[in-house]
Amino acid sequence: MGKAEVRRRARMDDAELGDAVTRARGGDEAAFAVVYREVHPMLLGYLRGLVGDDADDVASETWHDVVRDLDGFRGDGQGFRGWAAAIARHRALDHMRRIKARPRTAAFDERTTEPVTLQDSAGEAMDNLSTRQALTLIAELPQDQAEAVLLRVVLGLNAPMAAKVLGKRPGAVRTAAYRGLKRLSEQIAAGRGEE
Repeated sequence: MGKAEVRRRARMDDAELGDAVTRARGGDEAAFAVVYREVHPMLLGYLRGLVGDDADDVASETWHDVVRDLDGFRGDGQGFRGWAAAIARHRALDHMRRIKARPRTAAFDERTTEPVTLQDSAGEAMDNLSTRQALTLIAELPQDQAEAVLLRVVLGLNAPMAAKVLGKRPGAVRTAAYRGLKRLSEQIAAGRGEE
């Protein structure tokens, strides 16, 4: 499956994911497997942007917390993605405090994320990059822009849900994502000019 085909893969819609989460809360292991397969690649991509090579360990901690607290979750698919992202962010921040290091770039695995295609020119520019190149460039952004881009693009959260995860206003998240995508677009254009 080519890069463009992977990007075009339709994500499960919020209602379907919400239904799977509800069944998983009731103990349906097959439904939990569906939830995990849907959310984990995007969550792992988000974590790779925050903690680099340690993303697998932090993702494991995240899923432990998700399973532990799943009975208390109420909401649809978008809400679940946001809830899982908030848990992942807290685990990543705890991890960074433990190692007292700035988020770093990882050796990214092409299979870890399936970025959603955006309708703006910055998103179109990113379509021409591999996942590895995109996450490497995102890791170089200021942290607020990087997190906004990761939540909006990699996890596919809307601005209000991303704002809830980050503890910011939706407008601030939209602005940070716009600035981050604009900076990425400029970096991509500059890189192409040198080739």
